[in-house]
Amino acid sequence: MKYIVLFLLILIGFQLQGQRVNKNVTIYRDSYGVPHIHGITDRDAAYGLAWAHAEDDFKTIQYTFLPAVGKMGLCSGKEGVIMDYLAALLRCRKTAENHYSDLSDEVLLVIEGYVNGINAYAKSHPEEVLVDNTFPMTVMDYLTGYNLVIHLFSDTGNILGELLGNKNITVQERDELMEQKTIGSNAFAFSRKMMTNNKTVLNVNTHQPLEGAFSWYEAHVISEEGWNMLGGLFPGSPFPMIGTNEYLGWTHTYNYPDLIDLYELKVNPKNSNQYMLDGNWIDFEKKKIKLKSKTKIGIRIGVKKKVLWSAFGPVIKNKKGFFAFNSNAFENISSIDQWYHMTKSNSWKEFEGALKMMAIPRFNVMYADREDSIFYMSLGKIPNRPSDDLFHNDVMLGDTSALLTEGYLPFEALPNKMNPKHGYLFNTNNSPYNCAHPLDNPDSLLYEQYHLDYFENYNNRSRRFEELISNKEKLSMDEFFKIKYDIQYPQDIWTPSGANVIFNYKPEDFPNQKELVRIIHDWNHRADTMNVGAAQWAEYYRNYLSMKSEFSDQDILISKVLEKTQKHLMKYFGRIDIPLKVYQRHSRVGKELAVPGLTDMIAAMTSKVQKNGTVKPVHGESYIMIIQYDDNGVEVETVLPYGNSRRLDSPHYTDQMEMYARQERKKMSLKLDEVMNESIRSYHPGLIDE
Repeated sequence: MKYIVLFLLILIGFQLQGQRVNKNVTIYRDSYGVPHIHGITDRDAAYGLAWAHAEDDFKTIQYTFLPAVGKMGLCSGKEGVIMDYLAALLRCRKTAENHYSDLSDEVLLVIEGYVNGINAYAKSHPEEVLVDNTFPMTVMDYLTGYNLVIHLFSDTGNILGELLGNKNITVQERDELMEQKTIGSNAFAFSRKMMTNNKTVLNVNTHQPLEGAFSWYEAHVISEEGWNMLGGLFPGSPFPMIGTNEYLGWTHTYNYPDLIDLYELKVNPKNSNQYMLDGNWIDFEKKKIKLKSKTKIGIRIGVKKKVLWSAFGPVIKNKKGFFAFNSNAFENISSIDQWYHMTKSNSWKEFEGALKMMAIPRFNVMYADREDSIFYMSLGKIPNRPSDDLFHNDVMLGDTSALLTEGYLPFEALPNKMNPKHGYLFNTNNSPYNCAHPLDNPDSLLYEQYHLDYFENYNNRSRRFEELISNKEKLSMDEFFKIKYDIQYPQDIWTPSGANVIFNYKPEDFPNQKELVRIIHDWNHRADTMNVGAAQWAEYYRNYLSMKSEFSDQDILISKVLEKTQKHLMKYFGRIDIPLKVYQRHSRVGKELAVPGLTDMIAAMTSKVQKNGTVKPVHGESYIMIIQYDDNGVEVETVLPYGNSRRLDSPHYTDQMEMYARQERKKMSLKLDEVMNESIRSYHPGLIDE
């Protein structure tokens, strides 16, 4: 083995001939291609992370920041132009410039290191640069792109989608939005009193897209300044945003506080450049922008557009009038500072201090540490509205400054629970007031004064977790994994769209689809790969969502959905009684595997139909991380759906697929000596003059 390592080191040396290297940074690659980056300083480690991630997915990293310099349109045409327009409309660069001074010196050094690492990679690999004259990237470019991403986390996209579409959200779209709230994430924390192995256990299990800009990348950053963080990050992040260090760890799930207020503006009929505010006509702030795009045949074109701004925020003009909205992202780049200080925390006190920065736009936080503390909080940068009575309509008349929000709610206003008596906490995107044993839950009345307007939702995952945990005083790790990988719906399946109405009908009600209805009725609500009924339900469910808006009569709707479902199964599979493994296929570049799970199961899997009639998982079990803490340290297991590289020619493009399909994980280490001994490759990244 030592000779293989020596050969690889020699090979790397030849590859880097003529290129200066950053000897302050060493990248260690393990057998799954996960980079463990050791730097002298945090800045050095961020530099190395940028280089390592670019080696695996430079293309997507560029997608994150091209809108910051108005060049996404030159890369991906019409869709890219939209992103460039949004970056201008939302004043992302102005936000970055105005709030640059809010950032700590420590995080600015980390960002600077990351930007320098990206620039070094771009200079060393000019053939991979998507748009000419994009690099070198500046710190301000980085923060501009980061602010646009924060907007996507803050519900801005949903509002803009409706306003720019010149229409109210349809019934189907509302159903689909509701369904999206059922495919979110899971987070469980168990204290030692709950575990037979006397360890504190944290389940990191976000449900994200399995591919694309918001799919997870795994990395480990280590510095001699005390940074030692292993976990998941998205392209463009200078450090992991979920995971664990030597002392503590956390994960996020999506939550649903009311983050945005929407206003209809009264425009001067004699001057469309003015709107009414407090009895006076006020001029819109105006800015002309030039959007650049590339056509399919490679011709570059430019389009001039005007963007407007009001006291209530950016302005969209559509067929229904002029609308404006506010968002916590308009003054937010400090969330990157908060996440950084979370990674650097070595105790609950330090972590709590990081949480109190109150910059992260939203997300539930599930926490555990070596001291056997577990904690849950529904975090969010929620507007402090002057009067709750004024903010219950979908759209408000924006003609008075009395409707302007006044800062954000304090830390104390957010529902949370620390070290519950019964030893466990959970969140499956359900209500923050249902996060523990019924006797341990936060009292919603304590938070009533803050008018949080939380979405008081439950889902199949929350109901199933409560079924599994009820009457359990202790859990073995085997029992823990049975919960974590559970593929059973509750007895009464719940769907916000009402698709479960099929269970109220009899097979005889649909003579031509009698056998199909019988299969769905006899189904045991499990989704193991050999199960018959899971595929039939999934196909019915998919068709129900796509067809619901077409028929007002429920009987006709169900009949048409069943007809389409049966037709699909017969066309592509030749029969209707197929097991799930035939229908749902986890695939990439010729590798194809059966995987269990369906939408809104604890082991969730949401799929998209393919040309051959099968469905491919696209969302659900994404980055899985199981962490165990005791007085001696941390044990970590992880797995990704495909692999840690987005490059087709990489051996790590698909090397975790089998393990993922078998619901297994790989062991990881936070100890530098173990990382060094177990690595199969080590090298220094390239260097540019800084």
